[in-house]
Amino acid sequence: MAMNILDIILAVIIDWLIGDPNWLPHPIIYIGKLIGFLEKQGRKLCKSNAGIKAFGGLIVIITAGVSFFITFGILKLVSSIPLLYHVLNVIILWTTLAAKCLSKEAKKVYYALKDKDIEKARLMLSYIVGRDTKELSDNEIIRADVETVAENASDGVIAPLFYAIIGGAPLAMMYKAVNTMDSMLGYMNEKYKYIGFFPAKVDDVFNFIPARITGVLMCLTAFVVKGNAIESFKIMVRDRKNHKSPNCAYPEAAAAGAMKVQLGGTNVYFGEVVYKPTIGDRKKTLSFEHINESVKLMYASEVCMLIIYAAFIFAFIKK
Repeated sequence: MAMNILDIILAVIIDWLIGDPNWLPHPIIYIGKLIGFLEKQGRKLCKSNAGIKAFGGLIVIITAGVSFFITFGILKLVSSIPLLYHVLNVIILWTTLAAKCLSKEAKKVYYALKDKDIEKARLMLSYIVGRDTKELSDNEIIRADVETVAENASDGVIAPLFYAIIGGAPLAMMYKAVNTMDSMLGYMNEKYKYIGFFPAKVDDVFNFIPARITGVLMCLTAFVVKGNAIESFKIMVRDRKNHKSPNCAYPEAAAAGAMKVQLGGTNVYFGEVVYKPTIGDRKKTLSFEHINESVKLMYASEVCMLIIYAAFIFAFIKK
């Protein structure tokens, strides 16, 4: 357990320093290629909506299984060489984390807005959100960016850490596969509502606990953006169901409460208007500075989780 937390901390630090370098063959790229290949095969083989829906379940089983067992197998092969095992374990854990990448991409939008280049801001935002960005106003761009950071603080940071803690690198990689399936297939529009049904539902299950942990961590660290933990928690509890997803509202509401802003509302996905309730109270008007504040909350939540985990391990070892 002590070595596991050391590997996790090292992976987190490497992510903070390096992020996702272009020269590294990232496992998520190959997971994405596998999902894309399976989707094409499913659409060729299945002629009915029920068949396509069932094939979506098969995609989940194959992709999650491959991601887990390849990672498990690699680490098992080198388990007799402790140094090599821990080096590979740290590298694999590092690839499941996305704090630096999320911060970098979110701040590209921030700098574009700061330079008053709304077209560039829309373009930069389009790379990290699923909604249509071509007609978004400054305020809508900021809201989308802040929501994405809050949501992905769970998906890209806290959830991988959670699964790394309870199941090591193999389970963390399996989670990333599930989350990637949801990102590629889990849309409830005409094209994906059948093949993406099981990927979306399984992702909801995997994110059930991490999303709530993320919300609580953001409340606890609200002070980093001059927020109040109790007020943030009240907003999170009040607005936790104000989202079509059973999970996303927790970190979004916690972030909104901490920053004293209002998130949520109507968005457009692939040409379809999706009406959503609002989250949080508009005590402050959204500005591009709130993008930086959402990033601070993300990092603070990650540090808070590591501190809590380390304290638990220390107390366990001491006994």
